[in-house]
Amino acid sequence: MARKITCIITDDEPMARKGLQGYVEKIDFLELVGACEDAVQLNSLLKQGPVDLLFLDIEMPYITGIDFLQQATNPPKVVFTTAYEQYAIKGYELDVLDYLLKPISFERFLKAANKAYDYFAETPAADQRYLFIKTDTRLEKIYFQDILFVEAMENYVAVYTAEKKHITHSTLKGLQERLPAAAFIQPHKSYLVNVEAIGAVEGNILHLGRYQVPVSKYLREEVMERIGYRK
Repeated sequence: MARKITCIITDDEPMARKGLQGYVEKIDFLELVGACEDAVQLNSLLKQGPVDLLFLDIEMPYITGIDFLQQATNPPKVVFTTAYEQYAIKGYELDVLDYLLKPISFERFLKAANKAYDYFAETPAADQRYLFIKTDTRLEKIYFQDILFVEAMENYVAVYTAEKKHITHSTLKGLQERLPAAAFIQPHKSYLVNVEAIGAVEGNILHLGRYQVPVSKYLREEVMERIGYRK
């Protein structure tokens, strides 16, 4: 990964902000673009331009880090920094990269930064046409155009091509972030579908070759718009 990971620190404690800023400055692939004392300031800063990563406190005045993340549209990736371990499960549900408990050692911060590095290294550039997924002991190269659909399976996802079913340890959301948004739709909470692979729509079923994928009644209208159907 050639470019640096841009990041923002948000914490209502001045000493915590200063400590994290010192950590960021020690890591050559991180670039600090701002430091905020609450989510209100963060909201304004994010409107000034895209950012890759947030180091986000949870317990803050006005709006918590969790509430901010839940209402944000296409937020950056997040590493929670907090003194309260009871929010860890919520962090997992929000698919954050890491969860750091205060006081945060540099060793632990570096581990979180390396997770971010690995994530962005694996996320394809705009002109990339494929991704690698880990299956057992192999890294499999799969071209986006060959993917028919993706199915969530608890802590795993299955990536279906015409020839094979690839199973990898991931969340559906995690894999969705690595796929081009313009090419894939989510017709159901458990599926992602390649729009080009849809051969027919029958009721609330999408036909993709020999496979069938359900369409949620709440997402049907959006799916029909994405495939270009007009009544």
